Amino acid sequence: MLMLTMNDEKRRAAVLDGARVAEEIKREVASEVAAFRDKHGSVPCLVAVRVGHDPASAVYVRNKVRTSEMLGLRSEHHELPEETTTGELLAEIARLNARDDVDGILVQLPLPQNVAAARVLEAIDPAKDVDGFHPLNVGRLTLGRSGFAPCTPAGIIELLKRSGIGIRGQHACIVGRSHIVGRPLAQLLLQRDATVTICHSRTQELASLTRQADILIAAVGHVGLIRAEHVKPGASVIDVGMNKITDVETAREFFGENSTPRVEAIRKRGFTLVGDVHPAEVEKVAGHLTPVPGGVGPLTVAMLMRNTLTAAQQRRGVS
Repeated sequence: MLMLTMNDEKRRAAVLDGARVAEEIKREVASEVAAFRDKHGSVPCLVAVRVGHDPASAVYVRNKVRTSEMLGLRSEHHELPEETTTGELLAEIARLNARDDVDGILVQLPLPQNVAAARVLEAIDPAKDVDGFHPLNVGRLTLGRSGFAPCTPAGIIELLKRSGIGIRGQHACIVGRSHIVGRPLAQLLLQRDATVTICHSRTQELASLTRQADILIAAVGHVGLIRAEHVKPGASVIDVGMNKITDVETAREFFGENSTPRVEAIRKRGFTLVGDVHPAEVEKVAGHLTPVPGGVGPLTVAMLMRNTLTAAQQRRGVS
């Protein structure tokens, strides 16, 4: 286990402010949307499709639609009933693919179990696949060709770049191998000349690998998995996890002297959010650390707006 000195106990990692970077990106997108409107007489259009009544999905879609409208994009929210079949959803996707005024299509996951999610995602026109999940866009990313990268990995790259954290020649370790974050992020980091290690639930001696990383990304969905012993002193730690804790004592242990707002949140609404990183421990070792919430989440939405604008520009031959 990593031993902390008295000086280590007093130090704190610098905050990697994802919310600030997301606002920068959104301001840039809003400016480009206005220029697009002046040139073409229309604005990019994003359509969000949601099936069923999952409360978290409803919040995510509402945030995406609200943000697009704030930036001057046009948005539509198509809400379909829980009993929607795969065939019915595919027909809806076909209609959106055929609409020339629609530039971006996202299908909010998860879908009900009776819907074949892979078939639905593959049915989206790759030119409108602003989530970056279509196999054609995945293949393009793997080959280093132009296409849409998934929004969370793309946002992490922007966070590192705009925070002055170099990638070239650095050792990056990703804990998590999902198709949404871990694998596409590995490709983006490789393209920028990082040396990349991917760890997962079957990895042996996890800490021995993560301690080598200059850039450590936790994206596995395990509350507080990454602790001080997993982190190289001075490393930049990106916490992609978004988990709920409901126990007051756990909140106090996770957040230490900063736990009061978290305890109050649990008492008020029954939970507080925490990532895959143990914040009270890791902030004493890392050089930089993203907060949860306010770290990676805002970047995901900002990059969705960027992808929608890019889709509109490419479909109209605008660089």
